Amino acid sequence: MNQKYVIFTDLDGSLLKHEDYSFDEAKPTLAYIKENNIPLIFTTSKTKNECEILQSQMDIKAPFIVENGAAIYYPDGTIEQLGLQHHQIKEFMDSKVEEFQILSFSNMKISDIMEYTLFTYSQAQCAQNRDFSEPFLIHDERRLTELEIEAERHGMKILKGGRFYHCVGINQDKGLAVQSALQHYKGRVSIGLGDNYNDVAMLKVVDIPVLIPHHEGGYIDFELENLIKAPFKGSLGWHEALNKILL
Repeated sequence: MNQKYVIFTDLDGSLLKHEDYSFDEAKPTLAYIKENNIPLIFTTSKTKNECEILQSQMDIKAPFIVENGAAIYYPDGTIEQLGLQHHQIKEFMDSKVEEFQILSFSNMKISDIMEYTLFTYSQAQCAQNRDFSEPFLIHDERRLTELEIEAERHGMKILKGGRFYHCVGINQDKGLAVQSALQHYKGRVSIGLGDNYNDVAMLKVVDIPVLIPHHEGGYIDFELENLIKAPFKGSLGWHEALNKILL
C-alpha cells in the first residue's frame, strides 16, 4: 500500500449492522487497518462512552467524533468541542414536548430505549448519557419543518439519523468535525463511509466518499461526482467497499 489513508466512519448501519450492532463481517478489514496503522476515526451520533467501549472491543486507538460532530476526543485527552451543551438542547426540546408531541431520549425510560434500539440495559444507559445532543421521535413528521424553524431560532438544528432525529447545535455536523480532525492528518487521503442523511456533510468533505445502503436496502437520495456506492448494507458493505479502495 503506497498511499496513506485516514478513515472516518459512521457506526450504526455502516461499520455496525443495523439489526444487531455486530461488526463480524468487517473484522478482516479491521485487522488490515490495524496492521497498516491506518487511523480509523468513528464519526457517529453515539456518545463518548459508547465509542470508548467499541474502541476497546475493536482494539482501536484513534480520535473519535461523537454526537453528530459535537466534539472530537483525541487519545492524549484533548477534547475539541463544536456543539452546544446537552442541558441547552434539552431545555429547548422539553419546551416543545407538548406542542409537537415529541419523545426525547432524556425523557424515555431505559426500557423504552431498549425497545426502540434493541440495546442491552447497559448499552441503553450509555446511549442516554449524552453531552451535546438529544435524539427524539416526533408523533407527526409533517410538523418537522415547523420544529426545524423553532430550533434555528434557538441556535439549533435537526438531523435525521437511522432510528431517530437529533437536535444539535447549529454550528455542528460531521463534516465540520472531520475538516477539523483532518488538520492532524495532512498528506493522507481521507475516506468517509456512511449510510444516512446525517452522514452527508462528512461525505462531502472527504477525498473518497462511500455511501452504504441503509437498513431497508436502498440508498438515501444523495449524489456526488466521485461517490462510491457499497454493494451491501451494514458491515459487509463497509468491508467490501474498503477492500476495493485499500487493496
